[in-house]
Amino acid sequence: MPVIDHRGVLQGLRVRDAMRRQVIQLPRQALLEQVIRHTIKYKVNALLLVDEAQRAVGVVSKTDLMGAYYAGLPLTTPARNIMVGPPLFCRADDSLEAALDVMQAQRVHRLYVAEEVPEQAAGVLAYPDIMGLLYRFCHKCERARHRPGASGPGRSLLDSLKVREVMTSGILTYAQTDTLLAVMEGLAAQRLGAVLIRGEDRRPVGVVSKTDLILAYKHGVPVAAPARTVMTSPVQASDHQELLLNALKQMIFADIHRLFVYKDQPENLVGVLALSDVARFRSGTCRACVTSRIRIR
Repeated sequence: MPVIDHRGVLQGLRVRDAMRRQVIQLPRQALLEQVIRHTIKYKVNALLLVDEAQRAVGVVSKTDLMGAYYAGLPLTTPARNIMVGPPLFCRADDSLEAALDVMQAQRVHRLYVAEEVPEQAAGVLAYPDIMGLLYRFCHKCERARHRPGASGPGRSLLDSLKVREVMTSGILTYAQTDTLLAVMEGLAAQRLGAVLIRGEDRRPVGVVSKTDLILAYKHGVPVAAPARTVMTSPVQASDHQELLLNALKQMIFADIHRLFVYKDQPENLVGVLALSDVARFRSGTCRACVTSRIRIR
């Protein structure tokens, strides 16, 4: 077990402590329909394409699949036509801090892990893996205790980070009658994973994510269809005063990458909390770790 410096939970950790060994991959000649099926089946945001020697040649993400849907490409299109490459690699013994630096500098959500054979992926590191590890440490940390009856200097709620301190303010919204084409344009322009859908009374009624869109692509839903056709409801949300540790737990156990954030009442949504937002802090969920926080650009 690595030695943890309480100034920052991630300090002292290596990529191997958080990475997943299961790498979802397909041959580079696979079709888009196959990529979508694997992406949905394994609940991943991207899939690795490999050549005949199992060397990584490219990545197809949900963003790339959404772009193919927007462009009207048939599902029989080879995945290599839209892949992005070469994939970015790190080593299992690299520090988690260094891996996060690369992910943020390159604006990617995952790195593949090379071990013995170069260009062959032995694992993958993504934001959900890092945040799952952070949650496990913070949940057990004596300084982060905030349960009733906890004793010691760590029991004060004043030490705990709140959702409002980490979230991104502002929300991109669309009417439920807006087209999927318009939604995709907004997602691409703002580099978001999901948008909020409002009803005629302006109340939030659902969410359209990239997952919803690639499912629509697979099922042949026309891009001119209204957003309500594919939206997911209800909206998963958290109070802006909620403890960050509780919000992380909600995302991890619901297997979602973001929560919408409300103030005063659930209909008054003011921001979004994403796993990538939490990762930027480089710290735990209380001020015992805040000294390691980096400046958010």
